[in-house]
Parts: sequence; structure tokens; C-alpha cells
Amino acid sequence: MIKKRYVLNFPPDSGDKALSYHLVRDYDLRINILKAEVYPGKRGSLLLELQGKKENIEKGVDYLTTHQVICEPLDKRIHFQHEKCIDCGNCTAVCFAGALTMNRETWKLQFDKDKCVVCELCIPACPLHLFEIDFR
Repeated sequence: MIKKRYVLNFPPDSGDKALSYHLVRDYDLRINILKAEVYPGKRGSLLLELQGKKENIEKGVDYLTTHQVICEPLDKRIHFQHEKCIDCGNCTAVCFAGALTMNRETWKLQFDKDKCVVCELCIPACPLHLFEIDFR
């Protein structure tokens, strides 16, 4: 079993479809909603963690795309200019998910995208504005 995180963008007319139900029932996937901005009759965004067999995750994502849901792996929506980082650690103070940590041996910033929950708190915390997150 593997885990993958996706940002899903829903069209305005998708609110009446039981998409997550089908992911669980038809593709044997465990789902974990990490962040959601969904408004009835408008576009919505969802950060979804899928857990299951790789082929089932791929089939589940294909199912979503056939229902006009745009699915993109989370790591393609997070941009961090690591080469410009001065390793000040400001972002680690606000990262409750533990995605941003300081290596205790090298005192270099480490960013684990797999732990990111797109809270976006790192954006204002970084004095050099090195984070960009496209959730919408």
C-alpha cells in the first residue's frame, strides 16, 4: 500500500456526485481529506490523501478525471526555492505538520512535501518569500 496526495479542483456542477464514495467502494481506496475549500455551485479545491494499491490509485484518479475533476499531485503545486534559502528556520516555527524541519547536524532546512497539508503558513513566515503554493 502506498499514499499519495493530490490537489483536486472540482467544477461547479460536481456537488451532487458521490465521488469519494466511489473511490472507497469501487477502487478500495482509503481517503483522508486534509484541506477543503468547497462552495455549492462554485469551483472547489480539495487536498486529498489516497491510500491503496498503486494501480487502484491510478484508476481512482482516472475515474475522477472522467468527471471533470482536475487531479494534480501535491508536489507539483508546491514551489520552494531551496537554493535561495538562508536556513533561518522561521518557517519551521509555524509548520505544525512537520513538513519543514531543521537538520540538527547541518542546521539546514529540510522540506518533506509528503507531510505538507497546504496550510500556507510558511508563505508569510519566510522573510525571503521563497514559498509558493497553488491550492486553488
